[in-house]
Amino acid sequence: MKAYFTYFKLKFISGLQYRAAAWAGISTQFFFGFVFIMVYIAFYESGGKSLPMALPEVVTYLWLNQAFLALVNQFSRDQELFKLIKEGGISYELIRPKDLYFMWYFKIIGQRLANVTLRFIPLIAVTSLLPSPYRFGLPSSFPHFLLFILSLGMGTLLVTALSTLYPIITLLTMNEKGIVNLLITLADILSGIVVPIPFFPIFLQKISSWLPFQYISDLPFRIYVGNVSIENGLFGVFIQFIWIILLILELSLKSFRNL
Repeated sequence: MKAYFTYFKLKFISGLQYRAAAWAGISTQFFFGFVFIMVYIAFYESGGKSLPMALPEVVTYLWLNQAFLALVNQFSRDQELFKLIKEGGISYELIRPKDLYFMWYFKIIGQRLANVTLRFIPLIAVTSLLPSPYRFGLPSSFPHFLLFILSLGMGTLLVTALSTLYPIITLLTMNEKGIVNLLITLADILSGIVVPIPFFPIFLQKISSWLPFQYISDLPFRIYVGNVSIENGLFGVFIQFIWIILLILELSLKSFRNL
């Protein structure tokens, strides 16, 4: 385990060096945050009734999406791994006396945590000072905040497990596009990054509840704003745990070891 933590540490420290990229990302996320919020404000002011989330909940949800985008998004991929696979360098990795899957897993989670560490604090700090209706809100309650932290942590493990599947698929197909891009697009839509899940049609909500993507970011963010009760949030965390076990121990490891 010490060796895998070293991979994580090296990737995390390396990711912290790109401060210029982080500031560029923060400015981009501020821009898109304001754009998305203005769209929803116009939507709510148009007279929509029986909406599944109150406007302050939606605004806070959208800022959480932007603040933790580097952590929960699917379109951020480790291009070094794809290059390693396509150019044959993977053969050197295979002879190392370590489990290659967990090497990749710890590298990916280290990169994601480094990226989000540089971005989420400035974004949340600034948006908390904005005037209504653009202000980032406080958590619904202290128990909701604690459950949000737990759920976000589980979501981080889950999104990393999904991200580690992509180089495995590339190792089987020798193509980092195709099915990988299809899965990434599906994951981004059904994780609530584009539109919060409660705004989906009922049949899509039912479908998303059976897939892992909703539990990456939609669940923890809705717990934070109070759109999910503590009881339902705890059940959602249990579902997150099940998906993590399935992806890491059943799908990813078996797929890799059978290569």
